[in-house]
Amino acid sequence: MRATDRERSRLTPGSEAVVVVDADGLITSLNAPAEALFGYGCGELVGRPVEVLVPEEGRGMHERRRVECRAPHGRGLGTGTWFAARRKDGTSFAADIALHPLRDGRRTWTAAVVRPVEALRPAPHAGAWLRSLTAASHDGVVGTTVDGTIVVWGGGAAGLYGYDADDMVGGSVAALWPAGEQLDAAGVLGRVAQGERVLPYQTEHVRSDGTLVPVLLSHSPVRDAAGTVVGVLTVHRDETERVRAESMFRGLLEAAPDAMVCVDGAGRIAFVNAQTERLFGYARSELVGAPVEMLVPEAERAAHARSRATYLEDPRPRMMGSGRQLRARRKDGTEFPADISLSGTLETERGTLVTAAIRNATDRLEAETERDRLRMVAAQERFEAQMHRARRLESLGQLAGGVAHDFNNLLGIILNYTAFVAEEVAKAADHDPRWDDVAEDLEQTRRAAQRGAELTRQLLAVGRREVVRPEVVDLNDVVRGVEPLLRRAVGEAVDVLTSLDPVLPDVLADPGQLEQVLVNLAVNARDAMPTGGALSIDTDAVDVDMGDALARPGVKPGRYARLRVSDTGVGMDREVQDRAFEPFFTTKAAGIGTGLGLATVYGIISQAGGDTRIYSEPGIGTTVSVLLPVTALGPVLCPVGGDPDAGVARGETVLVVEDEAAMRDLTVRILLRHGYRVIAAGGGTDALTAAAEHHGAIDLLLTDVVMPHMLGKELAQRIVIDRPSTRVLFMSGYAQPVLASQGTLDEGVALLGKPFTRSVLLSKVREVLDA
Repeated sequence: MRATDRERSRLTPGSEAVVVVDADGLITSLNAPAEALFGYGCGELVGRPVEVLVPEEGRGMHERRRVECRAPHGRGLGTGTWFAARRKDGTSFAADIALHPLRDGRRTWTAAVVRPVEALRPAPHAGAWLRSLTAASHDGVVGTTVDGTIVVWGGGAAGLYGYDADDMVGGSVAALWPAGEQLDAAGVLGRVAQGERVLPYQTEHVRSDGTLVPVLLSHSPVRDAAGTVVGVLTVHRDETERVRAESMFRGLLEAAPDAMVCVDGAGRIAFVNAQTERLFGYARSELVGAPVEMLVPEAERAAHARSRATYLEDPRPRMMGSGRQLRARRKDGTEFPADISLSGTLETERGTLVTAAIRNATDRLEAETERDRLRMVAAQERFEAQMHRARRLESLGQLAGGVAHDFNNLLGIILNYTAFVAEEVAKAADHDPRWDDVAEDLEQTRRAAQRGAELTRQLLAVGRREVVRPEVVDLNDVVRGVEPLLRRAVGEAVDVLTSLDPVLPDVLADPGQLEQVLVNLAVNARDAMPTGGALSIDTDAVDVDMGDALARPGVKPGRYARLRVSDTGVGMDREVQDRAFEPFFTTKAAGIGTGLGLATVYGIISQAGGDTRIYSEPGIGTTVSVLLPVTALGPVLCPVGGDPDAGVARGETVLVVEDEAAMRDLTVRILLRHGYRVIAAGGGTDALTAAAEHHGAIDLLLTDVVMPHMLGKELAQRIVIDRPSTRVLFMSGYAQPVLASQGTLDEGVALLGKPFTRSVLLSKVREVLDA
């Protein structure tokens, strides 16, 4: 049944298209604008279902809207509801449809006022504003009706998909959906049409050339003034570059030799590579989405979670664990040590991801253990070599000590009797020039004896048996003081360069021995540079830790002053370096060197509590590095000048005790000549007897140290008990029995080293008596 003409005319304002439909959805009437709009002739549509005017994909949505409109309390749908409409020729267009229910008793109709969307012109300024907004967007902006008909195509949509607005407006958005994805896409669109806002998600759409493009879609419902959803606004973002970068990122992770695990902010695994599967024994599907703590032993999971949270607060790339070894857990429950390196955070559409590189540390730890073992073996070998060297030096010291006592007595006799004879020869030469040749012969004898004495001192220094007189010394002052001598010793062909630390701490050492060290090293350097070169001397302060001290026998941890003497000479190979400190070892031709230069240096520095090392390369040069422990003692100021009456007797009585008769006679002779009263004894027992029989004062006991039956030290103790005012002066070429640690004299002990000259003897006697 048709609507009355009166009703129809009431629903036909102006030129708007009106279609009237009965309760069964059949068209009962329509006006001429409607027939023109849809392209049908007069009467062609009457009696046909209204869905013939709707595209096939939108008919279900259209029927639901029509049923809602004719409900008993339905109020119809005002303008602003967009639907897709279909012409007779099959083309579609977007239409704004207003539905009005008509009732006549129990009969109902629905009148639809249909207007093409392009006919709905907004205000000029509003249109311009809308076009500016969409044009300014780099992303594609697509507006559709609730059933998917495209009504807005702007922003970067044309560039993204290859379609112009003329191609897409009025068409269905389903044209962008790949085959097989249409059901899911329609479902998402239906959710938005119901008022739901869909968060951004990634999918693929079809371009005009049939290729797929990855896009990130954001759907928002569009509502009219009454709050009714009338359309869908979708932002399409091209994800091609991001997907390419992510693909490259995944490729890099897959190619990495380590297990790579990406974890999101909630601590769940977002991505793993194949190496992770192999290392932990899990399939990728078992790991993705699971908490990362599943890869950690249960006892350590809480600590691991705290470390992860701390890292997110300060996501700088670093090794995880802060020095402690982390443990990891495989699927089968076995554990292994792991090195974990966190590479910083990565911002993705999934949020913040942290990438961890995980490596099984078992091989590394085993290699480190083996390396430490080999290092310990090497250190032990070095230590044993140094101990072997020390034992050899100890043996040499014992040998030197055994020889030095008698040898120095002989040298003292030779030196002093030569001096006596030289005095008489000098008197004779004043009257007869023929005695000049004899004087020269005596001088050669004296020089030979002095060289013998020097050799003996070197042997004692090598064996650390020489008497040391340590002082608080500025090593820089020693270098400056001996520098002129060094320049003369090395010659003009060698440049001497010094670099001295201005804040070098003091050391406790014998300055004379330090000068001997410098001279020996300089002479060795000169001999290594026969055509000239450079000799460099530098000083600085260094700290020796426990590890360094363990590798240097006899050296304790602490602060040291370092002296380095370097040359640009021929250098040494490893074999020569290993033997360089051996006594009598030399690479020089026979008769040129004694082989005691470096051995003496080693002995002097070792006796001072220091260490000596050599670094050398053949053809490059050699550096000898000396360490001496620093001291907190202050320097001692010594008076300048001497007593003009030194050596002159003042009536004192001296008890001379010497088991070597010639040496005893020589000493007595010198003292008597210079005014001293002398009591002589050949040993300790004789000395005690002589002292007991002497009723006067004994001002000085001058005794040899090493004597048979009774050492000089024991004799002195017994004499002083009976005669507390008696001063004691020891004399010896081997003073070990009266030496304290490090070769220094016991406190309060005075020593006259053999061999000595007349002037040295008299000066030392006077010094002890006047002390």
